[in-house]
Amino acid sequence: MRKDSILDRIDWTVVLLYFAMVILGWINIYAAVYEEEIASEMLSLTYNPGKQLIWIGTSILIIFGVVSLDYKFFDSFAYIIYGVMILLLIAVLLFGREVAGSTSWFQIGSFRFQPSEFTKFATALALAKYLGDIHVKMENPKTQLIAAGIMFLPMILIVLQGDLGSAMVFAAFSIILFREGISPIYFIVGIGLVILFVLTLLVSKMIIFIVSGVICLVIIGASVKHPKRIIITILVALAIFATVTSVDFLMQNVLKPHQRTRVVSLVNPDADPLGAGWNVTQSKIAIGSGGFFGKGFLEGTQTKFDFVPEQSTDFIFCTLGEEQGWLGSFIMITLFVIFLIRVSIIAERQKTKFARIYGYGVLSVIFFHFAVNIAMTIGLFPVIGIPLPFFSYGGSSLWSFTALLFILLGLDANRMQVLMR
Repeated sequence: MRKDSILDRIDWTVVLLYFAMVILGWINIYAAVYEEEIASEMLSLTYNPGKQLIWIGTSILIIFGVVSLDYKFFDSFAYIIYGVMILLLIAVLLFGREVAGSTSWFQIGSFRFQPSEFTKFATALALAKYLGDIHVKMENPKTQLIAAGIMFLPMILIVLQGDLGSAMVFAAFSIILFREGISPIYFIVGIGLVILFVLTLLVSKMIIFIVSGVICLVIIGASVKHPKRIIITILVALAIFATVTSVDFLMQNVLKPHQRTRVVSLVNPDADPLGAGWNVTQSKIAIGSGGFFGKGFLEGTQTKFDFVPEQSTDFIFCTLGEEQGWLGSFIMITLFVIFLIRVSIIAERQKTKFARIYGYGVLSVIFFHFAVNIAMTIGLFPVIGIPLPFFSYGGSSLWSFTALLFILLGLDANRMQVLMR
């Protein structure tokens, strides 16, 4: 009876969008690895389409498991779930297997498990638990530091694994902080530092120092009667100096060689189009060659002849672009936009801060993956190796996105129960 009542209250618009994207993802995974000679074996567990069917089937079990749990479970055990995932991130550093340059996988036989994927919803739960406390105020500096710590602890551990792309996803949780009332100045400063970082790769450091120095001196000269403004200007100047001078250290000592070449190839695409820029170059050729209507299902030449590496995972979008063209890409992006709008509506209609904050955590993670994955396939962002939600091949990513989403749908289905307690 309880399960039926939950099914009656669940947001079926989001559920239908979820399954539509999962099915479209599977079709494109099939197309990405299709070979006519082995067509009869494509659904076996030897090939990605067959394996993905297993992940989809087990995801349905996850859905039933998540929505069947008492809606208070995730609130009560949020910190425990987060703690377990932190321990797994530490354990994978010690006992994990290195794949594609990062030690971020546990492997048992042919089964592989990536803890960083599941840490996303664990972090969303922990942030929701902490910030949802009625005694916690976002304007308090202590609150901001603790919230930042919850976000950055898994981020640091994942960076140590060598998986910079997955680590960057956790920065998306800053959207939660913005929604809960943190000062926009943090975001302005953050965006400014990113722009400054890119400028440092494009322009001589001396030019940046001269231009920023002149601007700061002008501001100081015009602020003689405003000591506070002068202090802020000096601090900004020091931040600019520290950022610019740290770029070389970051590029040479923090980023791995393949990550460094990806950043350079983004800034200067013509520097090495057949080397570091190969993936993006071939991806853009594949997408562009699709035209308006595409070449047709299983007719993509870039796809068929394996010009684009990782085409069923990180670069699944270029399979869609080549075979289904602009129209297919537009339909897929429209599905995502409707999905994200619907998730934001669900988040806003929650009756508790915990559920609302968790809803924005779901929105943050999926939006980041969606925007960055497409941006990197068309050359607007460095290749950082993160999947397109519900579309890319992989069990860990599909399971984690499924759990992330259906925890929210379970909370939403029971939102009226909160008022009756």
